[in-house]
Amino acid sequence: MEKQNFRNHVRYYPPHHFIFYPIITVLFFIGIRGIMEHKSDRWEWVAITVLAFMLSWLSFMTRQHYALTCQNRIVRLELRLRYYQLTNQRLEIVEDQLSFKQLAALRFASDEELVGLIKKTLEEDLSPADIKRSINNWVADTMRV
Repeated sequence: MEKQNFRNHVRYYPPHHFIFYPIITVLFFIGIRGIMEHKSDRWEWVAITVLAFMLSWLSFMTRQHYALTCQNRIVRLELRLRYYQLTNQRLEIVEDQLSFKQLAALRFASDEELVGLIKKTLEEDLSPADIKRSINNWVADTMRV
């Protein structure tokens, strides 16, 4: 594989970027033109235009969903790694007793507070907001989408 640099760092997914989006864009503009030029069957063109818009919106939202799902998995894996480094035990033993929102809130806790806060969360079933309020030494997460 070629070494990454400024010229080659952008990644394209050809079916998405060079086939799907151009077709949807052309269909959208054809629909708008059809609305303006065909007064008698305008509703058919409106339907085509709305369908093209909805398909492009759905595609965009699906892409966002995939990114957030992947990001949530990474948050979970980071917390598992931190917990293992601090306790030499697997987080999976207690992880099933916590919701993802609780786990996501726990990631803001410093290493000094994390293990105790996990125990407190398990004992008292703290809400994500309560977990965040309990943190004294906040670890920022500035990379979240």
